[in-house]
Amino acid sequence: MPLTLASLVHHSALKLTVRAGEDRLDVPVRWAHVSELADPVPYMEGGELLLITALKLDAEDPEAMRRYVRRLAGAGVVGIGFAVGVNYEETPKALVDACAEEDLPLLEVPRRTPFLAISKAVSAAIAAEQYRAVTAGFAAQRELTKQALNSGPEGLLAALAAQVDGWAALYDASGAVVATAPEWALRRAARLTAEVERLRERPAPASSVVGGPDHEDRVELHSIGTGRRPRAALAVGTAATLGTAERYAVHSAIALLTLTTERSRSLHAAEQRVGVAVLRMLLAGEPDHARAVAGDLYGTLLDAPFRMIVAESASASAARAHADAHARVTAAKPAPAAPVPAVDAAGDPLGALAETVESAAARAGEAVLVVPEGERLVVLATDGGAAVAACTAFAAALEAGRTKELRDQTGGEEDELIVGLSAPSGPIAAAAAYKQAEQALSVARRRGRVCVEHEQLASGSVLPLLADDAVKAFADGLLRALHEHDANGRGDLVASLRAWLSRHGQWDAAAADLGVHRHTLRYRMRRVEEILGRSLDDPDVRMELWLALKATSTE
Repeated sequence: MPLTLASLVHHSALKLTVRAGEDRLDVPVRWAHVSELADPVPYMEGGELLLITALKLDAEDPEAMRRYVRRLAGAGVVGIGFAVGVNYEETPKALVDACAEEDLPLLEVPRRTPFLAISKAVSAAIAAEQYRAVTAGFAAQRELTKQALNSGPEGLLAALAAQVDGWAALYDASGAVVATAPEWALRRAARLTAEVERLRERPAPASSVVGGPDHEDRVELHSIGTGRRPRAALAVGTAATLGTAERYAVHSAIALLTLTTERSRSLHAAEQRVGVAVLRMLLAGEPDHARAVAGDLYGTLLDAPFRMIVAESASASAARAHADAHARVTAAKPAPAAPVPAVDAAGDPLGALAETVESAAARAGEAVLVVPEGERLVVLATDGGAAVAACTAFAAALEAGRTKELRDQTGGEEDELIVGLSAPSGPIAAAAAYKQAEQALSVARRRGRVCVEHEQLASGSVLPLLADDAVKAFADGLLRALHEHDANGRGDLVASLRAWLSRHGQWDAAAADLGVHRHTLRYRMRRVEEILGRSLDDPDVRMELWLALKATSTE
């Protein structure tokens, strides 16, 4: 219990008498201060018991006492101790009336009780309260540690809620509620998601105090983790401001959760190394070896239908596209793309995507394999599961232009994502699924899209793929001689070729479309063969010419 005026009144050695403010004696006392100044307010902090003898005051002037007491009450002074038998033989009525008007406790101090005795009593009581708080804090720390070791974060939250006589909640890196204590606090904790997300924007460690929804309670939010980006967050809701013992308990919980988080990061790094090995075995066509290495780490993920997801940062993807385009122009066979520096997963969209996918899988109880691969991120996730849905939702938010919030989550980087998803597959066809995801990624890069699924390519048309700059360059080069011929006014070979190919080589139908005689059309097609140096009887030539015409018509 903190020291109050009532405690001092009941102190048998002090012999204090209450002259006013009897109903305000339960106010805590922070300190006892002696001052004979006419205006001691500039030197007060609030919460003090002011001890006076009225040496420089006209304590019998009602108006002077009203002004004096009003300023003390406004400054947060919790009471006045007036010594009788020094300047006044009894407490002046003007002072008593002024204290009664302001409802400020007035304690009469007998001559035999020195102010020093009151100061010592206050100091001793405050020291005793601090000792009790520290002792209670250490006891709480021991209990929280025991619960954390025996029951994990859930047990720790339950012990913390009991210590603060309130509730506690733990949030993951994405801001979703992981656990609460008691259970009834789940709905209340979920309403604070926006506040948790704002806290995550600040470098750890960070904290904030918010009023609960509808002012139900007072909530403290604390980030958890030692890195630049918080790994989790803790919410503590109470009916009033935390005391010293409760503060010790909260700080102990933060330290224990931070240790747990850092340990989890080490385990996560080890699991990631296992994941790299498992992925390599799957891509090498060794699913049995992959299962043996993974053990129970990924549950049934390697047996159920899964999706392969390949993601790149937009800048890395642009560099790769530039290298690929250069290779297509300078050589018949594409050369390997130029290496792109690896990105920091703690500060770019790849890291945010990884956290989003892993958090969604954890909440749904799914297994997921997330492997950083240089400037890429490779994800193996259950088909139709929460992880795949979270990935597509993340990409859709970027596609819709809502990039600010996501960029804030990634530490303020101005980078975005390119994502490719494979069709549903199994462990035997993992290599094919990876190739599908890469193909979808390549299409997304060319189309300026954030995310493309392989099924969209299979169910759509090949024509949008012709918008690639390298394809257009090839088409322009192939048809340039025909366009130059037509520009000189010597016929309409390009339009005639298009009509003839669209009619599958049927002379009469194509000639009718053009409004010319079929012999005229035959002559034009011979001129096309002569100019291009290719035979239209070759189906490959006809296919290339048709695609070239389509590519140039999309401009």
